[in-house]
Amino acid sequence: MHPSMATITLDWLHIIALLGAVQGLILAGVLATRRHNRTANRLLAVAMVAFTIYLLTAVYHAAHLEAALPHFFGAGYPMPLLFGPLIYLYAVTASDRSRRLTWRDALHFLPFALTILWGLPIYLQSGPEKVTFFQALLRGDVPLMIRVVNPLKLVSGVAYCTATLLFLRHHRARIQDNYSSLERVNLQWLVRLAAAAAAAWLLAVVFNITQILEGPASDRGEDVITLAVALLVYLIGYMALRQQEIVRFDTDEHPVPMASAPAGPAPTAESRYERSGLSDREAAALKNALVAAMEKERPWQQSELTLADLAKRLSTTPHKLSEVLNSELNQTFYDFVNGYRVRDVQRRISEREARNLTILSLALDAGFASKSTFNDVFKKHTGKTPSAYRRSITL
Repeated sequence: MHPSMATITLDWLHIIALLGAVQGLILAGVLATRRHNRTANRLLAVAMVAFTIYLLTAVYHAAHLEAALPHFFGAGYPMPLLFGPLIYLYAVTASDRSRRLTWRDALHFLPFALTILWGLPIYLQSGPEKVTFFQALLRGDVPLMIRVVNPLKLVSGVAYCTATLLFLRHHRARIQDNYSSLERVNLQWLVRLAAAAAAAWLLAVVFNITQILEGPASDRGEDVITLAVALLVYLIGYMALRQQEIVRFDTDEHPVPMASAPAGPAPTAESRYERSGLSDREAAALKNALVAAMEKERPWQQSELTLADLAKRLSTTPHKLSEVLNSELNQTFYDFVNGYRVRDVQRRISEREARNLTILSLALDAGFASKSTFNDVFKKHTGKTPSAYRRSITL
């Protein structure tokens, strides 16, 4: 056994990092073999590998393995430049399973590639040369590449977390225009993770500013990133595998071609509210047909009702129906459909024959898919919780 390996000791932070690395490898294998939404899952698998290498690097330095395993030195250094792009592209592809990576997506990885190229002379050094280089770093002899790349990693982390949060905000608005139930299609867990990651990056920025004042021996900024990455691996391992489905419909993300539309590329999600050629008279007629169908046929009782389903029932396109909902009724599809469900529950609560039924059973009969969504939507529409509303009716 190499003498340096006989004295390996790890503190609690690096034990967490080591366990996170093991879980990251397992999760990467599981994600890479999942059959549905392969692009998104493979991106997340690559992210798990990047996280794992970074965490193993933290353990590597904590255990002082530089002399024993010199060629692993620097393996994790550029990995933070992958974290942001991979999670951002995962969010983009997870929200639309028809999305495929293009050559433009490769531009997100340009900083990572340039860092590898810039550091190539170091990576190609012999083992003893790498040990000497590392010892020089500890003495404060920091080369230009590291002085440039270190702040670049922080900027990349904060920028991509912000971009991911903005995209997910737009995604939520988009699915509310197409779905009446969001449980199986939202990425709320990823919103929380991106927000947590953004907070971790900002803390790392603060600690790296103090590192400038305290000298290169301070590594609190790296410790913050290490802990954040380990926690992200744990949380992603739990939440990503629970996401059974993201999209299943052909609607505004995949617009239905319209006979009146000019030739050219299909409209994007960003342009979906542009006028589709409906006259005011046609819009009013579609609005009346929509209201009549909702009241007579009660399609809102279907918990998985989508904009495309309702458009097909009305012999129109999702694009036109979405335009009517937004311009004529000033509502998203989600709020429009769930308004009918809430009013049905309100009506039945006031009926004597329904007083022996639980509120949840009334909600499920009305088309709600879960208790938590029902409670949130009901309070949004009535200003009261369902139980408080029932008490006010029975008083």
